Amino acid sequence: MPIIAIGGPTATGKTALGVQLAQIYGGEVISCDSMQVYRGMDIGTAKPTAEEMQGVVHHLLSVADPNEPFSVGRYVALAEPILQDLLARGVTPIIVGGTGLYMDALLKGEQFAPAPSEDLRRSLEADWDAHGAAAMLARLAEHDPETAARLNLSDRKRILRALEIEALTGKTASEHERLSKLRPPKYQAIRLTLTYADRAELYRRIDLRVDQMLENGLMDEIRRLIASGVRRDATAMQAIGYKEFLDVLDGKSTFEAATDAVKQGSRRYTKRQLTWFRRHADTCWLDRTEYTDFSEIVSLARRHITAFDSEKSVK
Repeated sequence: MPIIAIGGPTATGKTALGVQLAQIYGGEVISCDSMQVYRGMDIGTAKPTAEEMQGVVHHLLSVADPNEPFSVGRYVALAEPILQDLLARGVTPIIVGGTGLYMDALLKGEQFAPAPSEDLRRSLEADWDAHGAAAMLARLAEHDPETAARLNLSDRKRILRALEIEALTGKTASEHERLSKLRPPKYQAIRLTLTYADRAELYRRIDLRVDQMLENGLMDEIRRLIASGVRRDATAMQAIGYKEFLDVLDGKSTFEAATDAVKQGSRRYTKRQLTWFRRHADTCWLDRTEYTDFSEIVSLARRHITAFDSEKSVK
Protein backbone atom coordinates (compact mmCIF):
# COMPACT_ATOMS: atom_id res chain seq x y z
CA MET A 1 0.00 0.00 0.00
CA PRO A 2 1.20 3.53 -0.72
CA ILE A 3 1.51 6.36 1.74
CA ILE A 4 -1.80 8.24 1.73
CA ALA A 5 -1.73 12.02 2.16
CA ILE A 6 -5.10 13.69 2.79
CA GLY A 7 -5.16 17.47 2.52
CA GLY A 8 -7.60 20.27 1.88
CA PRO A 9 -9.09 23.30 3.56
CA THR A 10 -10.80 23.37 6.93
CA ALA A 11 -14.25 21.83 7.42
CA THR A 12 -14.07 19.46 4.44
CA GLY A 13 -13.97 16.12 6.28
CA LYS A 14 -10.26 15.26 6.33
CA THR A 15 -10.41 13.63 9.77
CA ALA A 16 -13.37 11.43 8.85
CA LEU A 17 -11.77 10.30 5.59
CA GLY A 18 -8.48 9.55 7.31
CA VAL A 19 -10.20 7.41 9.93
CA GLN A 20 -12.25 5.45 7.40
CA LEU A 21 -9.25 4.76 5.16
CA ALA A 22 -7.19 3.73 8.20
CA GLN A 23 -9.88 1.23 9.10
CA ILE A 24 -10.02 -0.12 5.55
CA TYR A 25 -6.27 -0.40 4.97
CA GLY A 26 -5.06 -1.09 8.49
CA GLY A 27 -3.37 2.27 8.84
CA GLU A 28 -2.45 4.86 11.43
CA VAL A 29 -2.85 8.61 11.10
CA ILE A 30 -0.02 11.12 11.27
CA SER A 31 -1.61 14.48 11.98
CA CYS A 32 -0.34 17.31 9.80
CA ASP A 33 -1.77 20.40 11.46
CA SER A 34 0.43 23.20 12.77
CA MET A 35 -1.98 24.05 15.61
CA GLN A 36 -3.21 20.61 16.71
CA VAL A 37 0.32 19.93 17.96
CA TYR A 38 -0.38 22.14 20.99
CA ARG A 39 -1.63 20.69 24.27
CA GLY A 40 -4.83 22.17 25.65
CA MET A 41 -5.83 23.72 22.33
CA ASP A 42 -8.50 21.23 21.38
CA ILE A 43 -11.73 23.03 20.56
CA GLY A 44 -10.32 25.97 18.60
CA THR A 45 -8.11 23.72 16.45
CA ALA A 46 -10.88 21.17 15.77
CA LYS A 47 -8.61 18.48 17.19
CA PRO A 48 -10.28 15.08 16.65
CA THR A 49 -11.98 13.66 19.72
CA ALA A 50 -11.63 10.06 20.89
CA GLU A 51 -15.07 9.39 19.46
CA GLU A 52 -14.09 10.82 16.06
CA MET A 53 -10.85 8.79 16.00
CA GLN A 54 -12.88 5.56 16.45
CA GLY A 55 -9.92 3.70 17.90
CA VAL A 56 -7.54 4.59 15.06
CA VAL A 57 -4.08 5.55 16.33
CA HIS A 58 -3.33 9.25 15.73
CA HIS A 59 0.20 10.62 16.01
CA LEU A 60 1.45 14.18 16.65
CA LEU A 61 -1.56 15.54 18.49
CA SER A 62 -0.84 17.54 21.66
CA VAL A 63 2.94 17.14 21.53
CA ALA A 64 3.99 20.74 22.25
CA ASP A 65 3.43 23.32 24.97
CA PRO A 66 1.54 26.38 23.69
CA ASN A 67 4.29 28.67 24.98
CA GLU A 68 6.99 27.07 22.85
CA PRO A 69 7.54 27.87 19.18
CA PHE A 70 6.87 25.12 16.68
CA SER A 71 8.30 24.98 13.18
CA VAL A 72 8.18 22.89 10.03
CA GLY A 73 11.66 21.64 10.89
CA ARG A 74 10.52 20.38 14.26
CA TYR A 75 7.45 18.78 12.70
CA VAL A 76 9.55 16.80 10.23
CA ALA A 77 11.97 15.80 13.01
CA LEU A 78 9.03 14.32 14.96
CA ALA A 79 7.06 12.89 12.03
CA GLU A 80 9.89 11.23 10.10
CA PRO A 81 10.67 8.52 12.71
CA ILE A 82 6.95 7.75 13.03
CA LEU A 83 6.59 7.43 9.26
CA GLN A 84 9.64 5.17 9.08
CA ASP A 85 8.33 2.99 11.92
CA LEU A 86 4.94 2.53 10.25
CA LEU A 87 6.55 1.56 6.97
CA ALA A 88 8.88 -0.89 8.72
CA ARG A 89 5.90 -2.54 10.44
CA GLY A 90 3.87 -2.76 7.24
CA VAL A 91 1.30 -0.27 8.54
CA THR A 92 -0.18 2.18 6.03
CA PRO A 93 0.77 5.75 6.97
CA ILE A 94 -2.09 8.19 6.46
CA ILE A 95 -0.95 11.80 6.71
CA VAL A 96 -3.94 14.02 7.42
CA GLY A 97 -4.13 17.78 7.75
CA GLY A 98 -4.46 21.18 6.21
CA THR A 99 -0.90 22.45 6.75
CA GLY A 100 0.46 21.91 3.26
CA LEU A 101 3.91 23.23 4.10
CA TYR A 102 4.40 20.52 6.74
CA MET A 103 3.04 17.79 4.47
CA ASP A 104 5.31 18.73 1.58
CA ALA A 105 8.38 18.96 3.79
CA LEU A 106 7.75 15.51 5.29
CA LEU A 107 7.18 13.79 1.96
CA LYS A 108 10.13 15.52 0.33
CA GLY A 109 12.41 14.57 3.22
CA GLU A 110 13.47 18.17 3.76
CA GLN A 111 16.72 18.79 5.59
CA PHE A 112 16.71 21.89 7.74
CA ALA A 113 19.49 24.07 9.05
CA PRO A 114 20.21 23.39 12.71
CA ALA A 115 18.43 25.41 15.36
CA PRO A 116 20.44 28.43 16.49
CA SER A 117 22.18 28.57 19.82
CA GLU A 118 20.67 30.92 22.37
CA ASP A 119 23.86 33.00 22.27
CA LEU A 120 23.67 33.46 18.49
CA ARG A 121 19.98 34.34 18.61
CA ARG A 122 20.50 36.88 21.41
CA SER A 123 23.47 38.41 19.58
CA LEU A 124 21.51 38.92 16.36
CA GLU A 125 18.50 40.29 18.20
CA ALA A 126 20.76 42.72 20.07
CA ASP A 127 22.26 43.85 16.75
CA TRP A 128 18.74 44.37 15.37
CA ASP A 129 17.75 46.48 18.37
CA ALA A 130 20.97 48.48 18.21
CA HIS A 131 21.23 49.07 14.46
CA GLY A 132 17.71 48.64 13.12
CA ALA A 133 15.96 46.69 10.38
CA ALA A 134 17.59 48.47 7.43
CA ALA A 135 21.11 47.71 8.66
CA MET A 136 20.32 44.04 9.26
CA LEU A 137 18.71 43.64 5.86
CA ALA A 138 21.76 45.30 4.30
CA ARG A 139 24.02 42.86 6.19
CA LEU A 140 22.04 39.96 4.74
CA ALA A 141 22.21 41.46 1.23
CA GLU A 142 26.04 41.48 1.34
CA HIS A 143 26.20 37.68 1.24
CA ASP A 144 22.69 36.63 0.20
CA PRO A 145 21.18 39.28 -2.08
CA GLU A 146 18.69 36.76 -3.45
CA THR A 147 17.04 36.18 -0.08
CA ALA A 148 17.33 39.84 0.92
CA ALA A 149 15.48 40.90 -2.24
CA ARG A 150 12.47 38.77 -1.21
CA LEU A 151 12.22 40.30 2.25
CA ASN A 152 11.22 43.71 3.54
CA LEU A 153 11.98 45.64 6.70
CA SER A 154 9.04 44.18 8.59
CA ASP A 155 10.31 40.60 8.12
CA ARG A 156 12.37 40.54 11.32
CA LYS A 157 11.95 36.82 11.95
CA ARG A 158 12.91 35.80 8.39
CA ILE A 159 15.87 38.20 8.18
CA LEU A 160 17.29 36.94 11.45
CA ARG A 161 16.75 33.31 10.46
CA ALA A 162 18.57 33.84 7.14
CA LEU A 163 21.51 35.36 9.01
CA GLU A 164 21.44 32.43 11.44
CA ILE A 165 21.51 29.85 8.66
CA GLU A 166 24.61 31.37 7.10
CA ALA A 167 26.35 31.67 10.47
CA LEU A 168 25.55 28.05 11.37
CA THR A 169 26.18 26.33 8.05
CA GLY A 170 28.38 28.55 5.95
CA LYS A 171 25.73 28.43 3.22
CA THR A 172 23.19 31.11 2.48
CA ALA A 173 19.46 30.55 2.84
CA SER A 174 19.06 30.80 -0.94
CA GLU A 175 21.70 28.07 -1.42
CA HIS A 176 19.80 25.82 0.98
CA GLU A 177 16.60 26.49 -0.95
CA ARG A 178 18.19 25.66 -4.32
CA LEU A 179 19.64 22.40 -3.00
CA SER A 180 16.23 21.47 -1.60
CA LYS A 181 14.49 22.03 -4.93
CA LEU A 182 17.02 19.83 -6.73
CA ARG A 183 16.51 16.94 -4.33
CA PRO A 184 13.82 14.45 -5.49
CA PRO A 185 11.01 13.57 -3.05
CA LYS A 186 12.02 10.99 -0.46
CA TYR A 187 8.56 9.41 -0.28
CA GLN A 188 6.00 8.62 -2.94
CA ALA A 189 2.45 9.23 -1.77
CA ILE A 190 -0.98 9.49 -3.27
CA ARG A 191 -2.37 12.94 -2.58
CA LEU A 192 -6.09 13.12 -1.91
CA THR A 193 -7.42 16.65 -1.52
CA LEU A 194 -10.92 17.36 -0.28
CA THR A 195 -12.72 20.48 -1.41
CA TYR A 196 -16.08 22.05 -2.20
CA ALA A 197 -16.40 23.43 -5.72
CA ASP A 198 -19.38 25.34 -4.35
CA ARG A 199 -17.48 27.96 -2.35
CA ALA A 200 -20.68 29.18 -0.68
CA GLU A 201 -21.24 25.71 0.78
CA LEU A 202 -17.68 25.59 2.07
CA TYR A 203 -18.11 28.97 3.75
CA ARG A 204 -21.39 27.84 5.25
CA ARG A 205 -19.66 24.82 6.78
CA ILE A 206 -16.89 27.03 8.14
CA ASP A 207 -19.44 29.31 9.80
CA LEU A 208 -21.20 26.31 11.32
CA ARG A 209 -17.89 24.98 12.64
CA VAL A 210 -17.09 28.28 14.34
CA ASP A 211 -20.55 28.37 15.94
CA GLN A 212 -20.08 24.77 17.11
CA MET A 213 -16.69 25.57 18.63
CA LEU A 214 -18.27 28.34 20.67
CA GLU A 215 -21.07 26.04 21.79
CA ASN A 216 -18.48 23.44 22.79
CA GLY A 217 -16.75 25.92 25.10
CA LEU A 218 -14.04 27.71 23.11
CA MET A 219 -14.17 30.75 25.41
CA ASP A 220 -13.63 28.55 28.48
CA GLU A 221 -10.74 26.81 26.72
CA ILE A 222 -9.05 30.17 26.11
CA ARG A 223 -9.58 31.19 29.73
CA ARG A 224 -8.02 27.90 30.89
CA LEU A 225 -5.01 28.40 28.66
CA ILE A 226 -4.36 31.89 30.00
CA ALA A 227 -4.92 30.76 33.60
CA SER A 228 -2.40 27.94 33.08
CA GLY A 229 0.30 30.44 32.15
CA VAL A 230 0.13 30.50 28.37
CA ARG A 231 1.37 33.91 27.24
CA ARG A 232 -1.00 36.10 25.27
CA ASP A 233 1.80 36.83 22.77
CA ALA A 234 2.71 33.15 22.26
CA THR A 235 2.64 32.07 18.61
CA ALA A 236 -0.03 29.48 19.41
CA MET A 237 -2.36 32.16 20.76
CA GLN A 238 -2.14 34.10 17.49
CA ALA A 239 -4.04 31.34 15.71
CA ILE A 240 -7.41 32.08 14.14
CA GLY A 241 -10.09 31.54 16.77
CA TYR A 242 -7.84 32.42 19.71
CA LYS A 243 -6.44 35.88 19.08
CA GLU A 244 -9.86 37.31 18.22
CA PHE A 245 -11.49 36.08 21.43
CA LEU A 246 -8.53 37.18 23.51
CA ASP A 247 -9.57 40.69 22.52
CA VAL A 248 -13.05 39.93 23.88
CA LEU A 249 -11.60 38.83 27.22
CA ASP A 250 -9.43 41.96 27.28
CA GLY A 251 -12.42 44.20 26.55
CA LYS A 252 -11.03 45.28 23.17
CA SER A 253 -13.76 43.69 21.05
CA THR A 254 -17.32 42.47 21.31
CA PHE A 255 -18.23 38.81 21.16
CA GLU A 256 -20.20 39.34 17.96
CA ALA A 257 -17.38 41.23 16.23
CA ALA A 258 -14.85 38.58 17.24
CA THR A 259 -17.10 35.79 15.95
CA ASP A 260 -17.42 37.51 12.58
CA ALA A 261 -13.65 38.08 12.48
CA VAL A 262 -12.97 34.37 13.11
CA LYS A 263 -15.33 33.37 10.31
CA GLN A 264 -13.76 35.86 7.90
CA GLY A 265 -10.24 34.84 8.92
CA SER A 266 -11.10 31.18 8.41
CA ARG A 267 -12.41 31.91 4.93
CA ARG A 268 -9.23 33.76 3.99
CA TYR A 269 -7.12 30.91 5.36
CA THR A 270 -9.14 28.45 3.31
CA LYS A 271 -8.24 30.34 0.14
CA ARG A 272 -4.54 30.12 1.03
CA GLN A 273 -4.87 26.39 1.72
CA LEU A 274 -6.51 25.77 -1.67
CA THR A 275 -3.81 27.80 -3.42
CA TRP A 276 -1.13 25.67 -1.75
CA PHE A 277 -2.71 22.30 -2.60
CA ARG A 278 -3.27 23.35 -6.21
CA ARG A 279 0.52 23.48 -6.62
CA HIS A 280 0.53 19.70 -6.98
CA ALA A 281 -0.55 18.61 -10.43
CA ASP A 282 -0.77 15.00 -9.29
CA THR A 283 -3.33 15.59 -6.56
CA CYS A 284 -6.62 13.71 -6.73
CA TRP A 285 -9.43 16.15 -5.99
CA LEU A 286 -12.42 14.86 -4.04
CA ASP A 287 -15.24 17.33 -4.57
CA ARG A 288 -17.83 17.14 -1.82
CA THR A 289 -20.16 19.37 -3.82
CA GLU A 290 -20.41 16.67 -6.49
CA TYR A 291 -20.36 13.72 -4.09
CA THR A 292 -22.72 14.71 -1.31
CA ASP A 293 -22.84 11.25 0.28
CA PHE A 294 -19.60 10.76 2.24
CA SER A 295 -19.55 7.06 1.37
CA GLU A 296 -19.14 8.13 -2.26
CA ILE A 297 -16.10 10.18 -1.28
CA VAL A 298 -14.60 7.13 0.44
CA SER A 299 -15.29 4.96 -2.62
CA LEU A 300 -13.73 7.56 -4.93
CA ALA A 301 -10.67 7.77 -2.69
CA ARG A 302 -10.31 3.99 -2.78
CA ARG A 303 -10.45 3.96 -6.58
CA HIS A 304 -7.69 6.57 -6.74
CA ILE A 305 -5.58 4.60 -4.27
CA THR A 306 -6.02 1.37 -6.23
CA ALA A 307 -5.06 3.08 -9.50
CA PHE A 308 -2.02 4.71 -7.89
CA ASP A 309 -0.91 1.43 -6.32
CA SER A 310 -1.29 -0.43 -9.63
CA GLU A 311 0.67 2.18 -11.55
CA LYS A 312 3.40 2.13 -8.91
CA SER A 313 3.61 -1.67 -9.11
CA VAL A 314 4.00 -1.59 -12.91
CA LYS A 315 6.87 0.88 -12.62
